[in-house]
Amino acid sequence: MSGHTIFALASGAGRSGIAVIRISGPLARQALSALTRRELPPPRQASLRLLAMPESGEMLDHALTLWFPAPHSFTGEDVVELHLHGGRAVIAGVIEALSALPDLRLAEPGEFTRRAFLAGKLDLTEVEGLADLIDAETTAQRRQALRQMDGALSGLYEDWRTRLIRCLAHTEAAIDFADEELPADMMLAIQAEVQGLRQEMQAHLADGRRGEMLREGFRIAIIGPPNAGKSSLLNWLAQRDAAIVSEIAGTTRDVIEAHLDLGGYSVLLADTAGLRETVDGIEAEGIRRARNWAAAADLQLLVLDATQPEPVGTVSDAPMIRVLNKVDLKIKGHTCQSFPIDAMSISVRTGEGLDALLQKLTGLVAEKLDMAGTPSLTRERHRAAVTLCVEALDRFLKGRAADLAAEDMRVALRALGRITGQADVEDLLDVIFRDFCLGK
Repeated sequence: MSGHTIFALASGAGRSGIAVIRISGPLARQALSALTRRELPPPRQASLRLLAMPESGEMLDHALTLWFPAPHSFTGEDVVELHLHGGRAVIAGVIEALSALPDLRLAEPGEFTRRAFLAGKLDLTEVEGLADLIDAETTAQRRQALRQMDGALSGLYEDWRTRLIRCLAHTEAAIDFADEELPADMMLAIQAEVQGLRQEMQAHLADGRRGEMLREGFRIAIIGPPNAGKSSLLNWLAQRDAAIVSEIAGTTRDVIEAHLDLGGYSVLLADTAGLRETVDGIEAEGIRRARNWAAAADLQLLVLDATQPEPVGTVSDAPMIRVLNKVDLKIKGHTCQSFPIDAMSISVRTGEGLDALLQKLTGLVAEKLDMAGTPSLTRERHRAAVTLCVEALDRFLKGRAADLAAEDMRVALRALGRITGQADVEDLLDVIFRDFCLGK
């Protein structure tokens, strides 16, 4: 663990009622004594102290101070927290005072959490859960992040790892004691256990990217012909003027995105260029982007004009909801065959059918992202590692020679270890911690 003592503002930047500055490292206690010129308060007990510049004695603030002796702290080191009044001048003054102390430096983004990982306080899945909790914007994202931070994913992977270690030990025993009388059914039992593990991992992978979608946002693409009311629908759903609305066909030439909270789930909604044949180069590029965005979407919302329905080809295999807009202007004489049988009738202008559409969208998103059952994969690196583990177990189950089978088992164990940080993770650490905010 690093010998440097670090500090940073751990609460949000800007003016606030309370601001928290955290100090961690071997000189944390000395730093607190230098600012207060008093003996340390009792551990883990808030104490009111006057903070002053160490050299000049200039008063900085009246603050609540806490200190947490190692190893019983977030980072596993001595940690001090200063709960200040949240004015910019107060924060700047305390930061200046700490910067003037020898052998103290400002923390890098994520450095406190990185020290917690290195001290064994958190594994990598719990670290990622903490990052997701900080970034959570919806109820479902908060719940998933808390579940992961509390060890739901690491508990699952540790169970698999423990069972694999037992299988590996038995496999290596069969190699080392080949001349001894070992139970005749030992290898059959190992095969059965590995087969069961493989099935559990396959089920974990076959979750429809539920955890990743919940964390990153469920993607809905609004598609359809020009002037069908796609931008108006986006604005109604977003409850703001996110897209320009015009009666001129082809107004939308790029993808316009808006974030929604539907029933506690994060949704990324996109208004796209009208799908049609065009010789306009800029509009054609917009249509190409529209098709690419829709192809990667989790749901397509096809909007048709009830006054002049035009067929639109399938953009992707994603589920689709079809809606007929402008039903208040529907031209008399159109037969039912003119429209998709399963289309919902709406009018963005009058509000007809919009509540029903919103309810259907919310239900579909909730059904897709339901958090019941085992914890879901939340990152591509988890998925890649579990996939590598399954591939190694597939090779084991082919009945290869005992020494090769044992190596397959070790490959599987290393793959699981990389998820939680128990093996070969130095190259991952910078990537994982670089997006943390300063002071965390």
